[in-house]
Amino acid sequence: MSALFRPLRLRSLELTHRGWVSPMCQYSCEPDGAPGVPNDWHLMHLGSFAAGGAALILTEAAAVNAEGRISPRDAGLYNDEQAEAWQRITDFVHRHGAAEPKIGAQLAHAGRKASTYWPFSGQRGSVPESDGGWATVGPSPSAFDGYAEPAEMTEEQIQGVISDFTAAAIRAVDAGFDTLELHGAHGYLLHQFQSPLTNTRTDSWGGDEAGRNRLVLAVVDAVRKVMPESMPLLLRISATDWAEGGIDIEASVRLAAQAHEHGVDLIDVSSGGAVAHQQIQPGPGYQTGFSARIRRESRVPTGTVGLLTSPGQAEHAVATGQADGVFIARAALRDPHWWLRAAFELGHDLAWAPQYERAVPRHSF
Repeated sequence: MSALFRPLRLRSLELTHRGWVSPMCQYSCEPDGAPGVPNDWHLMHLGSFAAGGAALILTEAAAVNAEGRISPRDAGLYNDEQAEAWQRITDFVHRHGAAEPKIGAQLAHAGRKASTYWPFSGQRGSVPESDGGWATVGPSPSAFDGYAEPAEMTEEQIQGVISDFTAAAIRAVDAGFDTLELHGAHGYLLHQFQSPLTNTRTDSWGGDEAGRNRLVLAVVDAVRKVMPESMPLLLRISATDWAEGGIDIEASVRLAAQAHEHGVDLIDVSSGGAVAHQQIQPGPGYQTGFSARIRRESRVPTGTVGLLTSPGQAEHAVATGQADGVFIARAALRDPHWWLRAAFELGHDLAWAPQYERAVPRHSF
C-alpha cells in the first residue's frame, strides 16, 4: 500500500489518508459587509478540495479578534455570524467529500503583521485607520519592515488574547470543525513572542526561551481545556527564522516536545516569516528535514509543507519517516483534485464523487 494513502488516527479523529490541505489565506471576505465572515468563495475554495479527495482540510487563518486579522478582508472566528458562516462550510465538506474528509480551523492573531493590505490590492504595507485599518500590537514596539510600529502588549492585553483564542476554539467546535490548529508560525503573534528577533521583553513573557514560549503554551493549555478530549490539536510552527540570532531547529525540537506535553497532537512544520531580512534557502521539499528532525527527536507526529508538488515527493516524505502527513498548498490551487491524481499515480483506489465518476482514468490521468 502507498504510504501516503495509509490511514492515520489522531486521538479519535480518523483520517482516511495522509494527503492534506495547508491553510491558505484568501483575503476574500467582503470589504463592505460584516467583517471576517466567510462567503461563497470560501465554500467553493474549500469544497473543491473535499471533492478532490483531500483527507484533511485546514481553513485559512481565522482571526480570534478583529485586531488579529492580517488584512481587513481576512476571516475571523470571533463572533456568532462568522461561526454560522463557517458551519455552512463544514457541513458542505462533510457532505460532499470524496475521501470522508475532515476539516480543521486554523486560529490565529497576526500581531504586528495585522492591518495590512491584501496582496491583490495593488498596495503594500499597513492600512491606515482612515482606510479601514487599525492600530496593531505585538510583544515589543518594533515594526516589521514597511509596516506600522505596534504597541507593546500589556499584561491585560496578553490575557485578553488568551481568552480570545479560547472563545474562538469554543465557536469552532460548535461550528462542526473536526480539529483545530494554532498558528504559531510565519511571524504572526505567537511566533513573535517565541522569536528573540521580535520579542525583546524583560518580563515573564520574554527574556529566555521559557519566557518567550510562555504565550504559545498558555494558549495551548487554554484551548485544550475547552476542546473535546477526543479532538486533536495541531500547532503550526516556524522551525527556523532563517536569520542569525533567531529561532533554530534545536529550539523548535524543544518547543515541539513541550507542546506535546501540553496536549498538542501534531506539529505542522513550516519556517520563516518573522523578519524581512531572513535568508531562506528554498528548493523542492526544503522543509522536510525540519519535520523529520522534530518527529525523530521530540517523538511528536508532524506534517510537512513547502514546494511539495508531486505525488512522488509526498509519498517519499511519508514513506521515509520525514513526516506523518503532507500539507499541499500551491499545488492544490493549481489542481484541486491533486489527491485523486496522486491516488491514481500511486496505485491507490480512492473513491470519486459520483458526479465525477465518468472521469475516472483508465490508463493515464
